[in-house]
Amino acid sequence: MSISFNDRVVIVTGAGGGLGRAHALLFAKHGATLVINDVGPGGPAVVAEIEAAGGTAMASNASVTDFDAVQKMVADAMERYGRVDALINNAGILRDKTFAKMEMSDFRDVVDVHLMGAAYCSKAVWQIMRDQKYGRIVNTTSSTGLYGNFGQANYAAAKLGLVGLTNTLALEGERDNIRVNAFAPTAKTRMTEGVVPAPFLEAFEPDLTSPVVVYLASEDAPTKTICAAGAGTFERAYITLTAGVHLAGDACTPDGVAAAFAQIGDRTNESVPANGSAQGQNEMARRTAGAPAASR
Repeated sequence: MSISFNDRVVIVTGAGGGLGRAHALLFAKHGATLVINDVGPGGPAVVAEIEAAGGTAMASNASVTDFDAVQKMVADAMERYGRVDALINNAGILRDKTFAKMEMSDFRDVVDVHLMGAAYCSKAVWQIMRDQKYGRIVNTTSSTGLYGNFGQANYAAAKLGLVGLTNTLALEGERDNIRVNAFAPTAKTRMTEGVVPAPFLEAFEPDLTSPVVVYLASEDAPTKTICAAGAGTFERAYITLTAGVHLAGDACTPDGVAAAFAQIGDRTNESVPANGSAQGQNEMARRTAGAPAASR
């Protein structure tokens, strides 16, 4: 196999079952040394499974919502293995309800695990990766965050927040060879059982998504991408910007926007901005192109 993780150390959160377990086993198959993180009882079993196959792994029951515990997990990994090469932010929970019925504590709990948990884990490894001039981070986003889903306002907000975290860390980590990507899976897991019809889920075994995660954490990985996977199908998602329309003078009104809205949304010549400033640059370019020529 061409992709190798020999002498690489990979942390996978929420790896006691489901997607995390599938990712961890595939990393181990490719030679990685694993840190198996899970607050549930499954972590040691996954470690035993990896070791029985000839691999190397250690377990951690740190909650990703506890920054001190996360820092200790990383410190323990450094003490035992001497480096951390990749972090897979996979831990997650669901608290599904319509927004009208949702308690704000349920909103906060989901954001804490998915978004703050990923931020805590990324922060704990960030300086290590900067110092060694090598790092790979994969954040688990979701089609719910990208496109919305009924009854999952908390989950959607956290998951789209992870895309923003991914994009910014990719920019900040570039000079230190830290590549950061996002991954949106469709998979049969503990979180989707009882939510998605069972016959539909049978095609979506977690291990059918893991190949793209391993690739996104590999030495030749891209950066600042959003990849999706499910049932053995792999896609890429993009956040785009239309070319837009400049409304000058008396046309720059709510009625003007309404009249031009179809043209504003025309996807001809849309772009994928390299960073947040691209929006302002496009707006100024449109304004300049629509301004009258300077008098001579």
